[in-house]
Amino acid sequence: MNIYNFDLNLLRVLDALLRERNVSRAAERLSLSQPAVSNALNRLRELLDDPLLVRVGRAMQPTPRALSLEAPIRDALQQIEHTLNAGDFFDPASSRQRFVIAVTDYVELICMPALMAHLARVAPGIRLSIQHLTPSLPAAALDDGELDLVLGRFVEVPTRFHARRWASETLQVAVRKGHPLVGDSLDLDGFLRLRHLWVHGGQTRGMVDQWLEEQGLSRDVVYTTPNYLQAAHIVASSDLAAVLPTALARHFAKLLPLQLFDLPFDLGAFQLDIVSVAQRERDAALQWLIEQIAAITASGTVR
Repeated sequence: MNIYNFDLNLLRVLDALLRERNVSRAAERLSLSQPAVSNALNRLRELLDDPLLVRVGRAMQPTPRALSLEAPIRDALQQIEHTLNAGDFFDPASSRQRFVIAVTDYVELICMPALMAHLARVAPGIRLSIQHLTPSLPAAALDDGELDLVLGRFVEVPTRFHARRWASETLQVAVRKGHPLVGDSLDLDGFLRLRHLWVHGGQTRGMVDQWLEEQGLSRDVVYTTPNYLQAAHIVASSDLAAVLPTALARHFAKLLPLQLFDLPFDLGAFQLDIVSVAQRERDAALQWLIEQIAAITASGTVR
C-alpha cells in the first residue's frame, strides 16, 4: 500500500471506532455526521480488505486485524499530535483548552479551589474535567490520551511517564470531640483500642497498616470507604477514628467537632506527584498547566 495515496484522516476514524465500538459515538467524538463515519468505515474495509468491525448483537466487535492495528495507529496519531504541538506558542489568556485530570477527592479539595481561582485570573477560557483516581496509576488512560494529568501518591511510576514532585504530606488521627476513649493525648495503646475507619481511595496499601504489620500489630478497621471527604463527617458523628492527610484533617477541624492528634509512631512524610506522559514534555499548554499546579504548592496553598 502506498501511504501517499492513503487518506490519513481515515486513521482518525478507525481510532475513534475502536475506542467507542459504536458509529454514533465515534461520530460525536470526531464532530462528524454518522453517515460520514459509516462511509469512512466502508472505505477502510475496502482499502484494508477486512471488515474491521462486525456487529455482534447490539455491539460492534473489532476483528483480529483491527485489534492488531489499534495500538500502532493510536501511538502514531499521538506522536503526530505531540510533534505538531511541540513548537506551538501557548497563550493562556486566550486559550480555551480542556484538560482532563484524575485526582482523589482529597487532592481535589486542597488543590482545585486555588487552581481555579488562579485560572480565572490568568486563563479564564481554560476548562478542567476531573475524574476519580483509581487505587493504582491509570496508565492506560494516560497512554491513550484520555487523561492529561494524574495527581496523587504512587509507589512506582513507569519510566514512560514523567513524575514531578508536587507536595509533601503527613498524617494525623482524627476523632470526634468528647470521644469516650480519648483524652488529651493519644499513645499507641490508645490508638489500637479505637475502632477505625480506613480511606482506601487512590492508594494500593495503607501506610499505617503496613507499619503496624511490620511491628506484629494490627488495628480494628470496621469501616472502609474510598472517600476522604465523607470520612471526616462520619468520624465527627461517631466513635470511629480515621487517619487523614494533615491538610485535610486541619481543614475539617475548622468546620466539624474534630480533635486531631499526631500519629503515635513516626511514618515520616509521603509525597504527591504530578504524572504525565513523558512524550508530552514539549506540549506547551500541558507544561504551563503543570507549572501553575506546582506554583500553588510553592505559594503555601498546599502543604
